[in-house]
Amino acid sequence: MPVKISPADVKVGYAIKLPVGWMKHPFLTNKLVVENQQQVRIIQSLDLDYVYFYPERSSVPLDAPEEPSDCPALDMADIQAKTEMQHEKMRRIEQAKAQRRELQKTEKAFAQSVVQVRQLMSQIGSRPLNAIQDADMLVGQLADTILGADALVLHLISQAGKEQEGLYYHALNVSILSMMLAKHLNLGAEQVRLVGIGALFHDIGKLKVPAQILRKTTELTAPEQNFLKLHGKLGLDLLKLSEQFPEAAKTIVEQHHEYLDGSGYPAGLKAGQIDGLARVVAVVNEFDNLCHPVDPTKARSPHHALSAMYKSMKGKLGDTEMKLLIKMMGIYPPGTVVQLSDQRIGIVLSVNEEAMLYPNILIYDPDVPRLEAPVITLAADGLKIEKALRAKSLPPEVYSYLNPRAQVSYYVQQK
Repeated sequence: MPVKISPADVKVGYAIKLPVGWMKHPFLTNKLVVENQQQVRIIQSLDLDYVYFYPERSSVPLDAPEEPSDCPALDMADIQAKTEMQHEKMRRIEQAKAQRRELQKTEKAFAQSVVQVRQLMSQIGSRPLNAIQDADMLVGQLADTILGADALVLHLISQAGKEQEGLYYHALNVSILSMMLAKHLNLGAEQVRLVGIGALFHDIGKLKVPAQILRKTTELTAPEQNFLKLHGKLGLDLLKLSEQFPEAAKTIVEQHHEYLDGSGYPAGLKAGQIDGLARVVAVVNEFDNLCHPVDPTKARSPHHALSAMYKSMKGKLGDTEMKLLIKMMGIYPPGTVVQLSDQRIGIVLSVNEEAMLYPNILIYDPDVPRLEAPVITLAADGLKIEKALRAKSLPPEVYSYLNPRAQVSYYVQQK
């Protein structure tokens, strides 16, 4: 527990918190470990009655109380350092605002894509030609972004979808991540597009499955399981209405639940019998389903989903595909709640392919309004991630601030 001490008693090595508004001091956060005498003098010049001292985080113990002494005046070097700190703080604020503007643009593009997915899926039965043409256009645009970029930024989308629209979010997630994975597998442009279109429609047959089966959170009965397992065939029946839908993409729709050991469905195919593009989509589909199970209480964070999948699905999913998915998403994918080396807690917002170990992280800071919360890049700040945290373990105020999403969606942007 922190204790109040006089600013005159602050020493190098003390972990302290400044009890004043974030904009009323030059430091990047209200909590800091005092590094030098210059910082001591700047803290003592802030006209504070007290600061909070954290003994468990300090490298120097709290001495016996002393008679307060007059705070030394700042010299020119101190004033210059304080001014530079304030300028750096404002630069960080503007940088965070710019990052938010980029995120907002990405979220707007994602929302438009979801609208397109909803429309084309609703048209597949009545206007199949239009639906396939619209899907080709959407996948083509996404594939151009994925294939044309030297480096991609994978963003977490903050807007959760409506429960009944989960199919559209899932379809778009699986399509985007499958195309990225196909690129990492060095597949050609045409194959990347086929993966994208097949992944976009891989669950189209679920439109023909009764809602009470799709939304049932308790264990399905054997007849219900058998009906659900028909969704690949039901999807093919819908797609046959259009002669324009590629045959290779139909195979993805048919085989995305087949496992290499023959334990999948509908045909129980084994490794050599399963189409290579379907194997790509199967891995991504498994990942997204772990993040978004029918029962939301069983949802895993992206980090824990990848970890669980790699441990439990060996021999069922392609090892190369799984390893590349983990490499592509990063050890801590967007949407993962993390604890940093300075003990702060944050949520990963985006991952840059050029620096996978240094994602952009939104930091929990109760002294900063949520909409102005610092967004830091680990490389620039000399920090590292200590561990991933489960969202359910967070204190209520931290959970509310970081707002870990029940619906984790991704979108790509060129670096």
